[in-house]
Amino acid sequence: MQEIDFKSALAKMAAYCSKSEQCIKNVRDKLLKWELSEKEKDEIINYLIQEKFIDEERYTLFYVKDKHRFQHWGKNKIAMMLQAKGIKKNIIEDALSNIEEIDYNEQLYTLLRNKFRQLKFNSLYEAKGKLYRFGCSRGFESDIVIKISEKVINESNL
Repeated sequence: MQEIDFKSALAKMAAYCSKSEQCIKNVRDKLLKWELSEKEKDEIINYLIQEKFIDEERYTLFYVKDKHRFQHWGKNKIAMMLQAKGIKKNIIEDALSNIEEIDYNEQLYTLLRNKFRQLKFNSLYEAKGKLYRFGCSRGFESDIVIKISEKVINESNL
């Protein structure tokens, strides 16, 4: 553990939150490394929230957008990761509702099409299973994975 005074910790956390969006859990995890009392940690977090350095709704919106666009994660995986960070369910649902359905389906279609091209399989049944597991492991809902897997396989002319 590192010893640091309250003012320095507050300044460092404000700088940390200024560089990128953070949630309360991320800040609390950083504060655990320093020898501060629970009261001081709570005061720092409350100050950061009050001064809008931390805004969990804003954080969640950016998190959803980044993970969907760049990591190609589905809604289930994004929601699970946000829940692990202590984000409230209603905030997660609001942020996930901002993902365009057409975008979402197109992204899954592209992922599954690319995966299908790489697959080695002996039957279409085996290929469907592999695509299903892959899509679900990326956090996409099973009904959408099934529908789009069928589309990918049908377009392959096998």
